[in-house]
Amino acid sequence: MEKDLQNYRKSYEKGELLETDVPEDPLELFENWLNAAEAHPSVDEVNAMNLSTFELDGFPKNRVVLLKQFDKRGFVFFTNYESDKGKAIEKNPKVCLSFFWPAMERQIIIKGVASKISEEESAAYFHSRPRGSQLGALASNQSRSVASRKVLEDKLHEFEKEYNGQEIPKPKEWGGYLVVPYSYEFWQGRKNRLHDRMLYSRNDNNDWNLDRLAP
Repeated sequence: MEKDLQNYRKSYEKGELLETDVPEDPLELFENWLNAAEAHPSVDEVNAMNLSTFELDGFPKNRVVLLKQFDKRGFVFFTNYESDKGKAIEKNPKVCLSFFWPAMERQIIIKGVASKISEEESAAYFHSRPRGSQLGALASNQSRSVASRKVLEDKLHEFEKEYNGQEIPKPKEWGGYLVVPYSYEFWQGRKNRLHDRMLYSRNDNNDWNLDRLAP
C-alpha cells in the first residue's frame, strides 16, 4: 500500500507573532492564545493537549489529555497513576505538552517537569466530575489488558449499583499532575513557511529569556 502526500499544500496566512506582540511572562501569552482559541468558532476542545513521555521501554510516547487548570505554578492534568503515562512519569518526570489549533495556525510547545498534586486537590477535582466519569475511573484499570468491552461495561454497572445514592470514592491510584514549565515555544504559521517561533526559556535567575527561532 502506498499513498503520495507530496501535493498536500497549505499557505499559512492567518496571523503573525512579532517581538512587539509578546509579553515578558509567557503565561500571559499562553492565556491570551487560549482565550482566543476559546472564542474561535472552529476550535473544538481548546484544552486538548498532547502529552509526551519517555516510556519504560525507552520509546517516547504521545497521547492527548485534557488540561484542567493552569496558573503561576504550572499546568495540571489528571490520570491514573498506574497507567503507562503514570509509570513513565514516575521514572522520568520530564515531559512535553503541546497544543495545536489548526483553525488559527498556532502551536504551543511546553517542556516541563511533572509531579503529583496533593491528594486533597485530586479528591476535590474527582468529586467535581460527572458521576459517570467517576464510576468510569473506578471501572477501568487504565493501560491494562482487558478481555472485552463487556467486561468494562459489566464493572461499570456493578459500581452503579454499589454506589447508588452514595458518594463515589476516589481511587487511590487516580489523581493529578502539575507540570512546572521549563520552556515555552509559541508557533504562528506564516506565508512561505517563514513561520514565527518565539522561545521562552528559564535562565539561572529563574527569569525568562526570549529568542526568535528560525523556522
